[in-house]
Amino acid sequence: MRREKMKKLSFIALTLIVVMLLGTGCGQTAEAPPASSSEPTVIKLGMTINEQDSFYVCATKFSELVKERTNGAYDIQLFPNSSLGDERTMLESMQMGTLDSGIITSGPFVNFVPEFGVFDLPFLFPDNASAYKVLDGEVGKEILSKLEEHDLKGLAFAERGFRNLTNSVRPVQNAEDIKNLKVRVMENEVYIASFKAMGVNAVPMAWTEALTALQQGTIQGQENPVNVIHAYKMWDSQKHVTLTRHAYAAAVITFSEEKFNSLPVDIQEIFVQAAQEAAEYERAWVAENEATQIADLIA
Repeated sequence: MRREKMKKLSFIALTLIVVMLLGTGCGQTAEAPPASSSEPTVIKLGMTINEQDSFYVCATKFSELVKERTNGAYDIQLFPNSSLGDERTMLESMQMGTLDSGIITSGPFVNFVPEFGVFDLPFLFPDNASAYKVLDGEVGKEILSKLEEHDLKGLAFAERGFRNLTNSVRPVQNAEDIKNLKVRVMENEVYIASFKAMGVNAVPMAWTEALTALQQGTIQGQENPVNVIHAYKMWDSQKHVTLTRHAYAAAVITFSEEKFNSLPVDIQEIFVQAAQEAAEYERAWVAENEATQIADLIA
């Protein structure tokens, strides 16, 4: 009982720190190793999303930076569209060492490190800049480090973005309108509890399953950032979009700890720095494209 109480107290304390802390970070660029005449080492990176999504933008930049800074010694190959499994499956594969890496939405990490749940609290961050200060600061680094207790290595926080509601039933203009809607949510206790508290019939479901369920009409709605809604042309099955911005969702450029630890130390530094730069590149890409994507949604 005392241990459970301490866990709750620790989680509350962490929540307060996230709300209050403004983190800063800096780093130096690792030197590239000499060019190698041998075949490059292939690193497989999985994603559940398609090639139009910002995760793919991030992964492409990450791959380019690593290739450039290792003089072609490492080749990060991208596997989108859940070709290596859903997010939970990919995390478990990384734990077992059968998958090298992936870009994973922050939601599933709660099942491994409960402290990740603090980032999913509704209306925690007022804007993107506030989220970045926490994620890139000491709190973010501390929580990423906890993944190592579960055979995972978090390199950097990428962007998923502020989440918004879509549905096929009715416009949502106030809290009453959302009640009793059957909405897909991430397999994450914070999201499930938050939507149930609003009277929603929350259905936790992997994204690949949700796409089919939305097309078949077995669920009525879903919630995701504008980038995802646009990339998957959700207007084909969802007539109503509400820019609720009810939660900011991060993502993690994640490695199998076994794979990461097998890399030389100087290469590890290159990967970490490249991941952070790719994440920042993706954030800028999302910000630059969101207005155009919203215009497409309402056209």
